Amino acid sequence: MQTAPRPSSGRCPSTRQRGVAMTMTVERTASPARRRILDSASSLFYTLGVRSVSADRVIAESGVSKVTFYRHFPTKDDLVVAYLDEQSERERAAFLAARERLDDDGLWRWYVESIVDAGCAPGFRGCPFVNAAAEYADATHDMRVAVARHREWVQERLAELAVRHGVAEPKRVAQEIQMLRDGALVLAALDGRTDTIAPVLDDAGRRLLRS
Repeated sequence: MQTAPRPSSGRCPSTRQRGVAMTMTVERTASPARRRILDSASSLFYTLGVRSVSADRVIAESGVSKVTFYRHFPTKDDLVVAYLDEQSERERAAFLAARERLDDDGLWRWYVESIVDAGCAPGFRGCPFVNAAAEYADATHDMRVAVARHREWVQERLAELAVRHGVAEPKRVAQEIQMLRDGALVLAALDGRTDTIAPVLDDAGRRLLRS
């Protein structure tokens, strides 16, 4: 298998066409007010943390009335889950679109590049799912359930990729690849050196897919 392209220098690879990015836009049928609320909440939750952002702060940032806010989101928890579900939908749509047009080797290269792209994004602060889950100790909380649901979906898709590579234990390999992904995003958030993270992630993942 060919390895993914590796940047020669700098913290992030040079701009080039990568196909479908992990943050692919998802078209949604929603009122303009709901869209403003979600956009404001997404920015605030990711930048400042879920617990530190009040419903009143989101209302002020989005420019809607309290009546409008609570009509769309009866509680702040409902808004947090909607924020995470929308992030999940974007990642799912991007992954499925890439899988439709790429072979197995190309899909792996795309997956590595999507992680690198995320780490290079302005204002990157780590994985939104891991960040949000770290703020809630109760694994039965609706927010933690939303995170678990997304991660389970990702693991299932990675297991399918492992099966197509002939891996003996695809579920185990999928879990290990997800651990590599989590670690890569933590390192990207800490120092931004995706130029060194990318080849390590690519090589380690390929070894797992050959196991």
